Amino acid sequence: MEKESELIRRCIEAACQSKESVEKWRRQRRTLERLPSHLSQSLLRNLLRRRLLFPSLLEVFKYSVEEIDLRGENSVDAEWMAYLGAFRYLRLLNLGDCHRINNSAIWSIVGMTSRKEVDLSRCMKVTDAGVKHLISISTLEKLWISETGVTANGVALLASLKNLSVLDLGGLPVTDSALKSLQALTKLRYLDLWGSKISNQGALVLQRFPKLSFLNLAWTNVTRFPNLSALECLNMSNCTIDSILEGNGDKAPLLKLVCAGATFMNEAEAFLYIKTSSLSFLDVSKSSLSRFGILADMQMLEHLDLSSGTMGDDSVEMIVCIGANLKNLNLSSTRVSSVGIGILVGHVPKLENLSLSHAAIDDVALSYIGLMPSLKFINLSSTNIKGFILQPGTESHVDSTLTALQNLSYLESLNLEHTQVRDPDLHPLSSCKKLSHLSLKCASLTDATLHLLSSLPKLTTLHVCDAVLTTNGLDAFSPPTTLRVLDLMGCWLLTEDAISQFIKKHPQVEIRHEIVQNLSTEQQTISNCLSTSQQSLKGPQWNKKQGNLPMPQFFVDQRLKYNREELLALQFSPLALQSPHDAGSVTPNI
Repeated sequence: MEKESELIRRCIEAACQSKESVEKWRRQRRTLERLPSHLSQSLLRNLLRRRLLFPSLLEVFKYSVEEIDLRGENSVDAEWMAYLGAFRYLRLLNLGDCHRINNSAIWSIVGMTSRKEVDLSRCMKVTDAGVKHLISISTLEKLWISETGVTANGVALLASLKNLSVLDLGGLPVTDSALKSLQALTKLRYLDLWGSKISNQGALVLQRFPKLSFLNLAWTNVTRFPNLSALECLNMSNCTIDSILEGNGDKAPLLKLVCAGATFMNEAEAFLYIKTSSLSFLDVSKSSLSRFGILADMQMLEHLDLSSGTMGDDSVEMIVCIGANLKNLNLSSTRVSSVGIGILVGHVPKLENLSLSHAAIDDVALSYIGLMPSLKFINLSSTNIKGFILQPGTESHVDSTLTALQNLSYLESLNLEHTQVRDPDLHPLSSCKKLSHLSLKCASLTDATLHLLSSLPKLTTLHVCDAVLTTNGLDAFSPPTTLRVLDLMGCWLLTEDAISQFIKKHPQVEIRHEIVQNLSTEQQTISNCLSTSQQSLKGPQWNKKQGNLPMPQFFVDQRLKYNREELLALQFSPLALQSPHDAGSVTPNI
């Protein structure tokens, strides 16, 4: 079966190799019409990815393809839609972020009974007139029209789509009366109303949707939210909250609650009506929450986000009470210190993701983090971690604090950006054999770091930014065979030749650097200039093979005159920030 799948994959890749290969099989129309749906869709996706798909080619797929995802394709317009309208079995059509789609383009899919899902998110040219076309598709079950040009009047027209179970109206000016007109949509399970004009009065209408399990009311004026018996997920981010799920009847089996950036008028009353024992996901980041006693009953909690809040060491005990099932904990930008992390040890046996970015922790915290055996993802960016601790009474002998991470046998991702770690402090990481993502951003790192990290067998993404890496260091770097992304942004000593040579030696690795970005921009500019001027320029110079301009014999890299400390000082000196064109100019006195 695996050999057959590999053969099919290779056949599809060969069919999408070039325009010429597409033309060869395009003529075999009857054979393609009998192609199984999953193979047709795979072929269509590959053509789209390689920019080989054009409107008339769509006709080949009209009897076999059931799902088409054209998100973000700016070339999609009315001509494309004319061909898509002939797709007999098309069930799903995603046109999100296709900015050329307008009301007349939608007319092509009017009355198509096979359509079940249509996504027009952020198609700004779609207005109420476009909704009149959509309501002719009586079989629609899922519709996304967020951030379009649809008004409250257009929303009211959707009441005729009785089969809708998913409706995204995010960013639209939905009023209480418009929401009231949708009461006929009794099958709704998912409703997104972020940024709408819904008030507390309009929120009461939501009780008329008996199957509603997901609701987004972020950025609305709703302060008191009524009880909905089937609700499982509620988003009230950036709202001013008095109470949630207030009312009689069975309590909602709420599993996920997001109140990021919310202001709680009365914290005790806000959570009074919630069945907190069923919650598995809670996000109160950037909110005004200051009393954390509400956490005590959330024994099923797996995800807890308290970032950018008032949580401190004195409240960590509340997390201890619910730590048994906790898998994701975000304490970034809080007042929690290394002492607070120590309190958690032994109480979070299942914790996999820990974020402490911008928290008040130091190297002592690493010894505690090393005692959390299930950790896979750790973010320690922008903290006071140095990677070593001086022994009392001596200044020469140091202990590497990153050694504690060697106990984490499941560690996959580590972020140490904007810390004070140095080359020798990173040696313990060579024992983290499952580490696949590593982020470093520090001016004290050198070529030795690259040499050390080459021994990590599963490393796929490596960020070594703002480091003092040299041409020789990059040339000597032997990346792991698994490495796919190497981010060297801010490594200002690297030259264009060094990066070009590395790309040639390791084509499987994507390099990110300012030079690479500039080269891409310049090549695009040159390509555009050549394409517009080659037809008019017929001189003999255009027939010559173009090559790199020769380097002047007298050129010497002036950076060779400096040592590492002097180079670091020059990087931030006023002369380093001066444009070379301005170096010889003098501003005249006025």
